[in-house]
Amino acid sequence: METLFYLRLIALTTGTVVYLFLIALILGNRRPRLFERILFFLVLALFFIYAGGLLEMNARIEYAFAPDATRLLYSLLIASGLLFLPALLVHAHLQFYEMAAPGTAPRWAKVLVLAPLYVAPALSFVVLLLAARPPTRTGVRFGPRFGPLDQMASRLVRFFPWTPEATFLFVGILLSLAIDLGILNLKPRIAEADRRFFKWMAGISAALMALLIATQAYRRFETQQIEGLMVALIVVGLLPGVLFGYYALRHNFLDFGEQRNLVYALSATVLALLYLALVHRVSGWLQPELPPEATASILLFVLIFLFEPMERLIGPALQEKFRERVERLQRLTAELQAEARHGDVDALVSFAERRIAEEFGLAAVRLTISGEPLEKRLASPGGLGHVFQTPLVKGGRKSGERVGTLEAASTGVYLTGETTGALQFVAEQMPALIDLARLIEEKLRLERELSERERLALLGQMAASVSHNLRNPLSSMKTILQVQLENPAVPESVRQDCALVVSEIDRMSAKLTQLLQFSRPAKNGQQVEAVRVARDAAELLRREAERRGVRLEFDGPGGEVFVHASEEALNEVLANLLLNAVEAQPNGGYVHVGVAAHNGDAEFVIQDDGPGISSEARERMFEPFYTTKATGTGLGLSIVMRRAAEMGAQVACESPINNGRGARFRVRIPVAAAD
Repeated sequence: METLFYLRLIALTTGTVVYLFLIALILGNRRPRLFERILFFLVLALFFIYAGGLLEMNARIEYAFAPDATRLLYSLLIASGLLFLPALLVHAHLQFYEMAAPGTAPRWAKVLVLAPLYVAPALSFVVLLLAARPPTRTGVRFGPRFGPLDQMASRLVRFFPWTPEATFLFVGILLSLAIDLGILNLKPRIAEADRRFFKWMAGISAALMALLIATQAYRRFETQQIEGLMVALIVVGLLPGVLFGYYALRHNFLDFGEQRNLVYALSATVLALLYLALVHRVSGWLQPELPPEATASILLFVLIFLFEPMERLIGPALQEKFRERVERLQRLTAELQAEARHGDVDALVSFAERRIAEEFGLAAVRLTISGEPLEKRLASPGGLGHVFQTPLVKGGRKSGERVGTLEAASTGVYLTGETTGALQFVAEQMPALIDLARLIEEKLRLERELSERERLALLGQMAASVSHNLRNPLSSMKTILQVQLENPAVPESVRQDCALVVSEIDRMSAKLTQLLQFSRPAKNGQQVEAVRVARDAAELLRREAERRGVRLEFDGPGGEVFVHASEEALNEVLANLLLNAVEAQPNGGYVHVGVAAHNGDAEFVIQDDGPGISSEARERMFEPFYTTKATGTGLGLSIVMRRAAEMGAQVACESPINNGRGARFRVRIPVAAAD
């Protein structure tokens, strides 16, 4: 019996330390999620059970008969832990299942399962607080020893010889086992390490249920068997904590293993507490021979001789962890370099934010490049973590140029030095990676522009050849038809057909002219009177606008505005935009043409009251041969964009502009001083 007593003491001590360690780990990695909160209270309940049991065992060692306050304290600790453990156990399992497979379980089913598990223990705990008594060897009993309550409890025990806390615990473990088996069926949705964890949990749950049944069957007998079963139950009960700690640190279960420095600090603290407890215990044993102060001094002095062996023992492990961290940083840097070679700065920033957060187990990461709109400081989710900020500096921290900022927010209380050092290393690499992405982006842009120019040149050659080969036959056909129209002997029906063919030939000639304009580059460098060109283009199309019932307005400055461009090219740009604006309103409307000079640019504004341009059309409207018109060639806006690029002008489109209608084109060209 004495052996079982000390085995029970060791198991309770181990369980208390394990669950205290997990409490600190959860607090250090806390997240603003319901699951972590439930998990914290679950581990706290287990800690109460083991701490209360340990306090009871120490009271047996220290006192012949424990004081009432001590007995009340460990009774309340054990009872509160046992009563609320089943509900928290089932709730944590259900919450993980919901995280792994959201929306699979209806909310009413969750409430239906959890409500009795929370309400019944809460009522029992209230009864316990109102009439708490010192525990017996068989555990904490519920209810006062008087009146009908005691008689009812006695009758219930005859028919169902289980204590209430054991009943609640059995039901909670049974439901948790069922949920574990359900989680194992979610194979595609959870990682393989998580599946192994829940396989172990299912086995531990089955063992606990068997031990509970055996313990309750023997609980009335003061035998060695019941003591052995209680020790086995306590040992198996601490296995979930050991398993959770192993998978959290070894396999990063639930992202708990990212804060390595926190784990080392907790481990060192636990070892120090255990050694101090050992010093206290040995001092008590040797008190008849040595004063407790002398024993404590000797045991603390012995630690000096343990430093070198501990360094030899821990050194290789720390070196291995350092090598692992360096390799992870190198791998991360290589991934960022590979992404930078794609030549997209925005994609690089998004990829870097995601990978840095994954690599260091952070809640949020934000990279801000200088010149972007300033945002408020990054905040940790729920305000529970720490926010780290470091500048991105190109050319050295002291005298370099700041090109951006790296911000990182943790879910834990504080970002460790290991993590902040790694983040600073990444921040030092980012300016070079951003420059690399920009250079490649510029190179790709130039290559695309060169390819587009070559394609347009080839297209222009083809268009010139087609136009040349078609113009002469069309001119001959038109001449013959015009001669026939002048012949009075031609019947009226034939005359109408000839006139129709002549108009179609004119339309084809106009299309060929437009095709030639698209293929022929403009000659820039002239000093052009911008206001006059815009007014001439408006006057040229005024008759067409009147024919369609469109009101054409021109608004220009009193003086002239000069630009370096090609008069022909500028006229093509304005004429095409005006023609599109007029043709967009077949049933009347208005078109406004405006010219203004400000900030060193001449700005031309062509605005209409038509149906507007769809978002899909806005994305493609400058592509050659893209058109939404039944008889259009799709070259008008392509000519506008090409001529604008040749003149160094910028073209912008806004649509809709008023009540879902209208379009506004702006053309900006740098002004030139008058000769």
